[in-house]
Amino acid sequence: MVDSGALEKTDAERRGRSRLVDPAVLRGPRLDRMWRFLRLDFTGIAFATLFFCWSLTPSLLPRDWLFQGLIGGINAAIGYTVGAVIGWVVRRYLLRRRSWWPPPEPWATGLKVIVVLACGIATIVMLAYSAAWQRELAALMGAERTTTTGYIRTGGLSLLVGGAIVAVWRLLRELVRWIAAWLIRRWRLTIPMATTVGILIVTVLFFLLVDGVLKRGVYSATNAAFSLQNSSTRNGAEQPLDSARSGSPESYAPWDTLGYEGRNFVSRGLDADELTAVNGAPAKDPIRVYAGLDTAEDAEKRMDIVIDELERTGAFDREVLVVIPTTGTGWVNPTAAQAIELVHNGDTALVASQYSFLPSWISFLADREKAEEAGKMLIDRVHERWLLEPEATRPKLMVYGESLGTQAGEGAFSTLADIRQTVDGVLWVGPPNGNRLWGELVRNRDPGSTEIEPVYGGGLVVRFADNRADMLENAEQWSSPRILYVQFPSDPVVWWSPDLAFTRPDWLTEPPGQDRSPSMKWFPFVTFWQVSADLTNAAGVPDGHGHNYGTLVLDGWIAVAQPEGWTALDTERVRSALESIAGTEGPEK
Repeated sequence: MVDSGALEKTDAERRGRSRLVDPAVLRGPRLDRMWRFLRLDFTGIAFATLFFCWSLTPSLLPRDWLFQGLIGGINAAIGYTVGAVIGWVVRRYLLRRRSWWPPPEPWATGLKVIVVLACGIATIVMLAYSAAWQRELAALMGAERTTTTGYIRTGGLSLLVGGAIVAVWRLLRELVRWIAAWLIRRWRLTIPMATTVGILIVTVLFFLLVDGVLKRGVYSATNAAFSLQNSSTRNGAEQPLDSARSGSPESYAPWDTLGYEGRNFVSRGLDADELTAVNGAPAKDPIRVYAGLDTAEDAEKRMDIVIDELERTGAFDREVLVVIPTTGTGWVNPTAAQAIELVHNGDTALVASQYSFLPSWISFLADREKAEEAGKMLIDRVHERWLLEPEATRPKLMVYGESLGTQAGEGAFSTLADIRQTVDGVLWVGPPNGNRLWGELVRNRDPGSTEIEPVYGGGLVVRFADNRADMLENAEQWSSPRILYVQFPSDPVVWWSPDLAFTRPDWLTEPPGQDRSPSMKWFPFVTFWQVSADLTNAAGVPDGHGHNYGTLVLDGWIAVAQPEGWTALDTERVRSALESIAGTEGPEK
């Protein structure tokens, strides 16, 4: 009688072998297959530890143990994969025919024990160093400091996260094997061909699941969740009775259609009496115009209402008309709005419009084009109507934007010349790294200037600054209209880019800026995930660091608007008022 197992083995060997689908695995007992799933590659463990230790080095902002544990686990999983691949290549092509490989027992077990012990010791030592680095960063920014004992929890969380990622990868690999085995039994394919088909099927299914189901599902669920928030109102926000504001009884934009951020915007700020008290001169009631997503059924009709509101409130008779492309949710920085109104003593009109329910970081990842289109539409429509006013009496037309609002604002212009021909000045704060115009200016900066503090065209038209002194340096050589980007060295919104995964940026080879740790280094993959984690806490640090620009927007506005007769004493008076207002109103909710 012919042994069917022998025939199967001969047939499998004749058809060819595959690293992913070994005939022995297809026939092996379930316990053997389970052990194959659970066992670890010790070269992978070594590289996982290396990547994890790299992830413990400082990045732009202080991180607590939870964030560090998440990015540490992700990087450890990447390191494990890299190490496993390197180990396989070395064993297959360098050690395969060596007489001394694999080493006999007990040397083989001893080598594995040494690897595990060395990795454990390196992890503990690096966790202690990392806690110290985090305390240094926190001290640099005046933030709350962590403790070494508390930071040790990072190791356990990273182990769980990294293990979960590796387990998912192995489940996908087992699925490939199962599909390949079925194809071999059903269609008698060769093992390499069956494996290739299995990989293709699993890859397609995976990307369909992530892109077609998870991505859309998460996007829809997130949009629904934030649309619920959009229908709520911030504590203390009340419908304005002043006809100079959208949402008032006379407004074409009803109060209940403005959304959470719109209602917050039109209900805040100082009135004429309060401005008079601060500035010591008769003031006007500031105009604030806003359209929410629910104000009209589409973008074009929202813009029609915006223009109607500007005409109704007399916005074109004011000293300054400021167009503010918003962030994803329609947020307008209240400090910036109040600073503009204080500087011009209420002789202002601010106009903004919502284009999304989603916060900036989600809009940035999922729908940046929508921000640019919305910003272009808002600026173009206001500019077209502004041109109809007599040149001698129409207000200065200015643009302000922060975070994703800078990308929305850039969408209206193709070049610096286009900006200067359209508006009388631009202030952009905390621009995302993906901004088209910002990127072109930084890449084409003057020789000798750094990426962290670029100089373009000698600073004659556009400037970059992270402090008041930079804004005022050689101010007489800065032509009008002025364009200013304000950006901190520690702002992850400014420096985050997918390129961080594979390429060392210039800003990490240059001397660190005023609030970036000199201990921060670039590592492949690792730095990308570090700065990605920093994004989630970009505004969670004290004023003057990260994505929290505080009252520096006041200095930026003064530099761009150039109010006549303005002095340093005026600046400090307004700054004191802004700080007092912030202390009275409390943080944003």
